[in-house]
Amino acid sequence: MEQLDGLWRRRVASLVEEGIIRSEAVRRAFLRYPRYLFVEKRYQSYAHVDEPLPIPAGQTVSAPHMVAIMLELAELERGMNVLEIGTGSGWNAALIAELVKSDVYTVERIPELVEFARRNLERAGVKNVHVFLGDGTKGFPPKAPYDRMIVTAGAPKVPEPLIEQLKPGGRLIIPVGSHHLWQELYVMTKTEDGEVRKKRWGGVAFVPLMGEHGWRG
Repeated sequence: MEQLDGLWRRRVASLVEEGIIRSEAVRRAFLRYPRYLFVEKRYQSYAHVDEPLPIPAGQTVSAPHMVAIMLELAELERGMNVLEIGTGSGWNAALIAELVKSDVYTVERIPELVEFARRNLERAGVKNVHVFLGDGTKGFPPKAPYDRMIVTAGAPKVPEPLIEQLKPGGRLIIPVGSHHLWQELYVMTKTEDGEVRKKRWGGVAFVPLMGEHGWRG
């Protein structure tokens, strides 16, 4: 574990040097919850490599640089109400929870990953992340509206329920585009009068967002 920690600390330092991790809060969160805590044992020695890694059910956990970019774009603050769509391994949700210091809600459509994420979060000592099984393209109305929403899969278009559940002044981070692992990352902001503004960050590659308001299986 000491060797894993050393490799991970070097990765975090590299992301800081490259200007990808820009805030001290994100740096501290990355050090508090290393990616090796959220992958299967056989992949732990690769957790510091800046590439996606396999997780159960044919899915992946994103590369560290991609997770850092989305967290920095979200500009998370203590006390914010945050919804994540696509729990996966639980790593991103743990980082969000460390940044907002309050309850985080995350929706995952694959039962196997719900259990995988819950186990990882429990082992890592994360107590303020709540993982729900469901169709994330519908958002999560019971805890709406949200200050921030982060989607970790590529949608064909922005699901309308997510816009509806976003607070005025809120921000939605979402990849939109092709089904086959190529999208544009957008930052959607809802103004105080309900207008939605869209800003493109750049090209990304995510697994498809499946669901009623996403890609159909």
